[in-house]
Amino acid sequence: MSLYVIEKLMAEARKLAAEYRRATGKTLPISGEIAINDAIRLLALEPSNEPTAAYDALRRNAEGGATRLQIKARVVFDEIKSSHRVGELKLDRPWEAVLLVLLDENYEPFAIYEAQRPAIELALEDARPNKRGTLTVPRFQRIGELVWSHDPGKAAPETPDP
Repeated sequence: MSLYVIEKLMAEARKLAAEYRRATGKTLPISGEIAINDAIRLLALEPSNEPTAAYDALRRNAEGGATRLQIKARVVFDEIKSSHRVGELKLDRPWEAVLLVLLDENYEPFAIYEAQRPAIELALEDARPNKRGTLTVPRFQRIGELVWSHDPGKAAPETPDP
């Protein structure tokens, strides 16, 4: 399938998801696929060709090695709240970093954050009794780094944890 066709399908998926949310108040569970597509396209990553892998994309380095990246999505319909969570992370599998793609109410990306595995593991230890392997979006923003923004002069809004 050509890149043009995939981009056209993603544009339709965004539109349908946003219209469905406005009509029903419910979300369609497609933000993850949209985020993977966006991160790969915007950051020039290589998609994982292993459907059972714990990572969604690879970032190649000059030495020929690669960083394995999990990609997570969070749709922000109004503002980032301290209760917004990043999806569960596959801590028992091999990967080096996580990308968090923040999407607006139209499922368009407005910021991408990257956090390294050691920082995530440390933050999760501090976050217990939450044993599900999840972090809040504001916590992820603090331990991560903004790697892409729709508005290059401005970072995505951050909300402190309660």
